[in-house]
Amino acid sequence: MSLLYAHGKTAADIADSLLDSLRSGALQPGDALPAVRTLAQQLAVNPNTVAAAYARLRDAGRVVTDGRRGTRVVGAPARMAQAYAVPTGLRDLASGNVDASLLPQLQGGAAAWAALASSASYEAPADLPALQAEARQWLMAQGLPCDEIGVFSGTLDAVERALRVHAHPGDRVAVEDPCWPPLVALMHSLRLKPVPLPVDGEGLCVPDAGVLQGCAALVLTPRAHNPTGAAISPARWKALRRQLQALPRLLVVLDDHWGPLSAAPLAMAASLPPLWLHVVSVSKFLGPDLRVALAMGTPALLQALRAQQALGPRWVSRILQGLAAGLWRQMREGSALAQAGGSYAARRQALVQALAAQQVVLAPGEGLHMWLPVADEAAVVQSMASRGWAVQAGTPLRLASAPAVRVSLGECRPTDMPRLAADLVQALRTPGRAVF
Repeated sequence: MSLLYAHGKTAADIADSLLDSLRSGALQPGDALPAVRTLAQQLAVNPNTVAAAYARLRDAGRVVTDGRRGTRVVGAPARMAQAYAVPTGLRDLASGNVDASLLPQLQGGAAAWAALASSASYEAPADLPALQAEARQWLMAQGLPCDEIGVFSGTLDAVERALRVHAHPGDRVAVEDPCWPPLVALMHSLRLKPVPLPVDGEGLCVPDAGVLQGCAALVLTPRAHNPTGAAISPARWKALRRQLQALPRLLVVLDDHWGPLSAAPLAMAASLPPLWLHVVSVSKFLGPDLRVALAMGTPALLQALRAQQALGPRWVSRILQGLAAGLWRQMREGSALAQAGGSYAARRQALVQALAAQQVVLAPGEGLHMWLPVADEAAVVQSMASRGWAVQAGTPLRLASAPAVRVSLGECRPTDMPRLAADLVQALRTPGRAVF
């Protein structure tokens, strides 16, 4: 590297000069910085000064240190894949929307809104007691500790705060493959490296010895995995926990997005890892625009998340919290939660059975999505569109796993399943062909 790119005698000055070279384009993503001793000799400074300058750049997420590859300039954060626009006239099995007819409606009219607004003051508790009470009742039924519950603006908000608190740019984070695309985009924006781990019918597969040792965190879905629908079995969790017990500094984030709609037991409830965070969102059973999630975890970690939240938004809107609490209670008391979960389960079972009748076998699972392995994603998506269905190509959800398509069941009824299954089988058996 030329002295044109770096100059100064203090760590702050050297770091600032390198940042100037990054902003000007003189240094490009992927470029290697000189070894610490080499740059120290060029600048006639102590190697510790250069090391401190590099540490500043790492803390800012502008460079990463990667073993023998040395210190390199990081690339621009990855952007979320462009949303798929469902063509007019197709049944939407691609976007992953819930069934709006299963969502609750606010009861009580103007009086209910007035009651919600009464909590909107600076002096009110950050976390609404009514929502805490609903969450605590559900958590106790799951076998989870619920001494302290944090309220955040959706699952991704809680996960982002946890990763910011616990991980540093350049760290590795183990994730399921296939997985939820916003999670991977988040990790790229935080300069974290996703480590894909396969998923089968029993949930996350136990990695080879040593894989998790190099990771700062592991993010997994305990049940209703998106997109496969798998739940981690007790036997699988027992095997995975053996590794986790030997890694007390590995943060395990449990994204329990299906939460109160799930009929599967929470395999890890009685045997949580040393450092953990459990997040449940209300979006699947109360509606995706209610950006409210509840988080429980290791006390020190949860306190750190709350302290970080207090420096930014300070709290989640208490009107939203009150609305979530009231609708949750309404659904629980009227058995609507069980009915909604049963409705999705019936759709899934009907499709699994209809496919099995045509020799296409899928694991039962639960949740909103089904994952069908295919030879050619584009060919299946096009074939299904010609039959009136929009399904999601698996590419945005895959890191290293094989091609597949995702079918979401929010827009289906059990009576749709025979035709849907027949069309899927035809699409799976239709060979793709090149068009020039």
